[in-house]
Amino acid sequence: MLIAAGLCASLVGIGLARFAYTPLIPSLIGEGWFSARDVVFVAAANLLGYLLGALGGRRLASFVGSVAAVRASMVLTALAFFACAFPLSIAWFFLWRLISGVTGGVIMVLVGSIVLPHVLPSRKGVAAGAIFLGLGLGIAASGTLIPLLLRSGLASTWVGLASVCLVLTLVTWNAWPPNERPPSARRETLSQPVRQTLRHLYGQYALMAVGVVPAMVFLVDYAVRGLHWNVSSGSLLWAVYGVGALAGPLSYGALADRMGFERTSRLTVASQLLAATTLALTGSASLVVPCAFLLGTFPAGAVPLMLGRVHQVVNGPPSVQQAAWSKATMAFALVQAAAGHTDSYLLTASGGHHRLLFMVAALAFLFALVWDLEQ
Repeated sequence: MLIAAGLCASLVGIGLARFAYTPLIPSLIGEGWFSARDVVFVAAANLLGYLLGALGGRRLASFVGSVAAVRASMVLTALAFFACAFPLSIAWFFLWRLISGVTGGVIMVLVGSIVLPHVLPSRKGVAAGAIFLGLGLGIAASGTLIPLLLRSGLASTWVGLASVCLVLTLVTWNAWPPNERPPSARRETLSQPVRQTLRHLYGQYALMAVGVVPAMVFLVDYAVRGLHWNVSSGSLLWAVYGVGALAGPLSYGALADRMGFERTSRLTVASQLLAATTLALTGSASLVVPCAFLLGTFPAGAVPLMLGRVHQVVNGPPSVQQAAWSKATMAFALVQAAAGHTDSYLLTASGGHHRLLFMVAALAFLFALVWDLEQ
């Protein structure tokens, strides 16, 4: 039940809060809520908020407790969805998308440290994959649920998403362990070689953040405006991405339990390099669809892999592992936020040249892989 609670938290805070926005972009533009430029600008708000949440997650937990922080984040996410049903201004919309990003960052930093200490070491890969399966479920749900909700209008769609988040929050409210404030982690407990290895991992994770943004944020927009598919076809492509996201966490985690976290990480980054390069070079539907699936496996699947690698390097108390994972999440969030704004700028400045973004993603995955192999 505890793993299910972790799954629901990641589903609410990241799976829906972040990924449900992507298939809504064409409708937000088409129904005149905001201009294309404003919608792309708001897309980066969630990424910025995620950075802030990752930065402040452990500090918040030290004041109110880890479980209380996660519960509060789930409630705030539901509230943010409800607020987005009222397009009062671009500033209002940006604020609530920012808040939903903050809650996602808090959940990402804390949920693993709440759940994984209760799991056997030999099953940590699968368990971590199950927790972060919520990201994949959010992507898949947004690709199937959003088109159904949109039949009732944009406002009803936001309210429907808020209702789903609220139900999941209430259902899991009593599934968490007793609320505790995490002890502080001391830097001196880590040796210099361990710190050096962690810095390499943080750098690789940051490059992965650059790689995931184009598909994660602009895939549907690429299909509709770049490839001139209709909105339904774009939503179906997002559903394919979502199926990949469902497959990623558990399959990556199972592979890690068999092959090790390091080898699995390298294999999956190589697959992302191949998929991003393909999208940068062609718009053929026969290639775009399988590439969307491959790219979908990574945002959710990479999380348990990197979490496992960090925990293997930092073989110490949970508080020390949590501190190291918090830094990894911050590195990812910082670069992801910057990549979100940069990609938004590049897309606008290039006149909607989406393939340029996938070219940048391919280079990021290439550098991440080479850096990892050189260690």
